Amino acid sequence: MSVPAVGDVAPDLTLPDTHGTPVTLSDLRGAPVALVFFPFAFSRVCGSELCELRDNLADFTGAGVTLLGISCDSTFALRAWSEQERHGFDLLSDFWPHGAAARAYGVFDEEHGLALRGSFLLDAQGVVRWSVVNPRGRARPLTAYREALATLA
Repeated sequence: MSVPAVGDVAPDLTLPDTHGTPVTLSDLRGAPVALVFFPFAFSRVCGSELCELRDNLADFTGAGVTLLGISCDSTFALRAWSEQERHGFDLLSDFWPHGAAARAYGVFDEEHGLALRGSFLLDAQGVVRWSVVNPRGRARPLTAYREALATLA
């Protein structure tokens, strides 16, 4: 599948959080949501990116945005990582069916079995208002998130 374009209704998804509780995107309608796909828990670039988001979580909460991190890691790996790093936002497992959510958002790397660095900002109606997809090894800058959050005001 291709990456949803700005103006498209975001594909719905239901994924387990680090405790196995299903989170359904359409249930979060009524408030904006940021989806942050990342390749692997415990990896250097992903660690620095998600810790930067953690350290600036007030930017998201101040804008009323629910931040969700998504990878193809198992719930067990994501839970251990989240407990270690104290992210402060939910991490969702796209482990099985492997990469189904990443595929729906056009960010699944079939050759390597992982999610690319795709970020999507959805408005309260679930419409994509901003997105960026970076290749493996290239972090997304916090300034890009801040600029996108400013467009919601």
